[in-house]
Amino acid sequence: MSVRRSVLWGGAAALALATLMPGAVAAADQPAAATAAAAAKPSREAVLQTMKRATTFMVEKVSTNGGYVWSYLPDMSRRWGELEAKPTMVWVQPPGTATMGHLFLDAYHATGDDYYYHAAETVAGALIWGQHPSGGWHYFFDFAGEASTKKWYETIGANAWRMEEFQHYWGNATFDDMGTSEASQFLLRLYMEKLDPKYRPALEKAINFVLESQYANGGWPQRYPLRHDFVHHGHPDYTSYVTFNDDVAAENIKFLLMCYQALGDTRILGAIHRAMDMVLATQQGAPQPGWALQYTPDLKPAGARTYEPEALSPSTTAANVRHLMTFYRLTGDRKYLARIPEALDWIESTRLKGELGRSAKPYPAFVEIGTNKPLFVHRRGSNVVNGRYYVDYNPEKTLGHYSATRAINVAALRREYEKLVKMPVEEATKGSPLIDADPKPLPRFFVGEHIDGSDLNSRDLPTDPAKVVASLNSEGWWPTPLKATSNPYRGPGSATPKPGDYASTYVGDETDTSPYPVDKPVIGISISGYIKNMLTLIRTLGASN
Repeated sequence: MSVRRSVLWGGAAALALATLMPGAVAAADQPAAATAAAAAKPSREAVLQTMKRATTFMVEKVSTNGGYVWSYLPDMSRRWGELEAKPTMVWVQPPGTATMGHLFLDAYHATGDDYYYHAAETVAGALIWGQHPSGGWHYFFDFAGEASTKKWYETIGANAWRMEEFQHYWGNATFDDMGTSEASQFLLRLYMEKLDPKYRPALEKAINFVLESQYANGGWPQRYPLRHDFVHHGHPDYTSYVTFNDDVAAENIKFLLMCYQALGDTRILGAIHRAMDMVLATQQGAPQPGWALQYTPDLKPAGARTYEPEALSPSTTAANVRHLMTFYRLTGDRKYLARIPEALDWIESTRLKGELGRSAKPYPAFVEIGTNKPLFVHRRGSNVVNGRYYVDYNPEKTLGHYSATRAINVAALRREYEKLVKMPVEEATKGSPLIDADPKPLPRFFVGEHIDGSDLNSRDLPTDPAKVVASLNSEGWWPTPLKATSNPYRGPGSATPKPGDYASTYVGDETDTSPYPVDKPVIGISISGYIKNMLTLIRTLGASN
């Protein structure tokens, strides 16, 4: 739970999918885009050799049975996904295993080299092994089996103070952090590449998982099959709640749209429309016409983790406004535009006062229902045993790991809304997959800005392909600063807080296994670093063709 193509999708479809997958059109329609521009381009042969060497190292030296975590020390003595991982573990949550599969397919399309297709197949093999019987995926899976997974939860997971989603073993699958959606999208892409029937059963399981887990009201829980057994510091188990956080609903709609376009599966249509209407149904009435991060199954705003109170969220409201404009482009139904102005007015009404209101992030993360006052979250203690989160109106000494404020470009949202209102409906919906339902090929290039939360976007790619080629070391990997680390598991924390002020730190005392940023990063092997460098080289190949 963290804090997302080809010209074949034109008109409304391209714009709609660009909203659900920000940046996807620019990144995928034009792999030759100028984002990889540099002074002196390396030769095509040098680029191909570098890509192949780097990928061979990842596939043959780094992967665990075709799967990956996020980062590794060079000697493989420690490795991390969102938390420290065992050598037998594979991370699904991006930028993890499915992200690598998407990248391999992109490289296959850029080079025509079957090695990359076979690398993508090894990823698929890992994901199919780790697919939950229900059809979705957890944040990770462990090739050593369930006993090993439970042991990880009892040690590393249980002591990660701020990572409450890892403190309990539910034994089900999750929509959180895009793991299930990205893995599902990858299997769809791989299946459609050659229509290899061996991938269809896992794909069907994933589609059925999304359809079966949807509530009748159109929403999705954070986790499925439903569980209610993690009552934490008096807070009910939030994982059955209808969830917007981390774009759970939008990611599922995106996957179902892709399936509808590629497979022409009409049973998906009802689920898409129910989900879009659920967004309308969860908007609150005046005088606070915003949205919360999550809702009870009967659609009442609810809290989640102990630092996510029952409240309305200006940033979630902004995201849902963007999605409603997407839904209008998909359907031409003006009901999706009707209440956008009042939502934008409400966001503006929450702008913080004084210095906070003049900052780069002038909107509160949480707004109290009924009073419209900003809420601020704090913590006391030093570890998961003695620590507690609490909420008040005081903006001082808020959490370091969960920003108390957000940046929202309300003016840009208003401009887009006004543009849509004035646009003829035929123009707005041109190419919509829900209106023009002919099956369409999937994008040939996929990885880019749309993998939200994974630190992969076009604005952050290396700009000099010659340096990318030159920086691959003799072993075949790109040395990358690992900007985060974690305390090794040392046993449960003390019931008595350790001396020190942990109110605004990422990590508590030495028993806290939560990851935290470091001032002096060590050099290691990074999945994100590998993918960024490969994207630059892929786009360089496009530019030289």
